[in-house]
Amino acid sequence: MTELVRTRDELAKAGLAKAGLAKAGLATGGPVVLVPTMGALHDGHRTLLRTARAVPGAQVVVSVFVNPLQFGPGEDLDRYPRTLEADLAICEAEGADLVFAPSAAQMYPGGKPRVTVDPGPAGAVLEGEFRPGFFSGVLTVVLKLFVLVRPDIAVFGEKDAQQLALVKAMAADLDLGVSVTGVPTVRDQDGLAMSSRNRYLSAAERTTALALSRALRAGVAAGADGPAAVLAAAGSVLAAAPGVSVDYLALVDPVTFEPVTSGPVTSGPVTSGPVTSGPVTSGPAAAAAVLAIAAKVGSTRLIDNMAVSLLATRGGPDAADS
Repeated sequence: MTELVRTRDELAKAGLAKAGLAKAGLATGGPVVLVPTMGALHDGHRTLLRTARAVPGAQVVVSVFVNPLQFGPGEDLDRYPRTLEADLAICEAEGADLVFAPSAAQMYPGGKPRVTVDPGPAGAVLEGEFRPGFFSGVLTVVLKLFVLVRPDIAVFGEKDAQQLALVKAMAADLDLGVSVTGVPTVRDQDGLAMSSRNRYLSAAERTTALALSRALRAGVAAGADGPAAVLAAAGSVLAAAPGVSVDYLALVDPVTFEPVTSGPVTSGPVTSGPVTSGPVTSGPAAAAAVLAIAAKVGSTRLIDNMAVSLLATRGGPDAADS
């Protein structure tokens, strides 16, 4: 049964610590696997939980915390969906051992922290440019969760590719001793990347939002023709989509997030598959480049990305449907 704890003291008493202390009914010594979330869990989160659960002997901890540090003025902090009861049911169904759902006062007992994490140059572009302070807020709360939970492994989704790259860099550069694992993006049958913010979309807006995944697939299909062709193909789809207001469309290195301007730069095809009868996955794990989009549909801001292989010869007939 999944245990819910809300305070630092309760978390410590749960005994899911790297030192190997055992929680009643759990095997001792297994790796602690953390799945950080802001709640409003959906099938994409289920995939994260299943990835965590698949680690042999894992003790799976899910954090549910809407982090105020990563929301800027005028963003959706107050209306961000908070569905803890439903989240707990999903965590129970997916075999999580512990859910840590702290208040802001528990995470930041002294109020807004005076010391935060600087994300560096890769955190100043794309999402960092359009949402100043966002990545500092993300990395600060992730670092605090790593300190409080003491995980061996942390699992993040590749839909937030820039966030994943920065968390990996922080874990490595600061010698945190946490292995950060990326899980490919999960999509609905129509190709829309699963997101907690999708629930803001009306039926008509959801149809409009499909232009994002169509644009990404068009860019992927043009990979053999080089970066300019990738951006042109994706851009033409977005330009033909009324109701989509684009913040950025960029082809970037998956580690540094610097623009990719030449190719081919990879030695093999990017794994891809068609959007057919059920949720499929795609992401930047094997990519030489990441094609990233952020756009507003109505009042809802969405992000998405796909891996792009810049090969001299196209990777196969499925490349356009990755």
